[in-house]
Amino acid sequence: MTAAVITCSNRSAAGERADESGELLASLLAQAGYLVSPRVVVPDEIGAIRAAVRAAIEAGAQVVVTTGGTGLAPTDVTPEAVRPLLDREVPGIAEALRLAPRDQVPTAVLSRGVAGTIGRSLVVTLPGSPGGVRDGMAVLTPLLGHIVDQLCGSDHRPGGGA
Repeated sequence: MTAAVITCSNRSAAGERADESGELLASLLAQAGYLVSPRVVVPDEIGAIRAAVRAAIEAGAQVVVTTGGTGLAPTDVTPEAVRPLLDREVPGIAEALRLAPRDQVPTAVLSRGVAGTIGRSLVVTLPGSPGGVRDGMAVLTPLLGHIVDQLCGSDHRPGGGA
């Protein structure tokens, strides 16, 4: 199974800040059994984000996860970049990503992240903080295998994918 990690951050793209969230995300995907390639950092620009998502899918990534750019800052444009690319949105994933950590992190509900499919690939936009990545992967990890199976045309797993 293959995954791509795209960090959307002006500061990381400019080399002003280490890409801790992207590193953590790649590590968590690898622990979940994914071969992570590519892992890229792009600025918070719609064109750059779209190009990176398209390139990851063209390279064969079954799962594409972005980190960063889902908040309310004026430069946060990841949802605007990704949403038009989606063939189908999967709103339940985005809702779960916002709601799961809300009791410990009330600001989690401010994320405008989206999730959906492009062809046979899942695309999910996570917040840019390491905590947001950790919380997001706690939601995603149990779902990923089932989602990839479904996108490849397999039948439903017994027990709801567990």
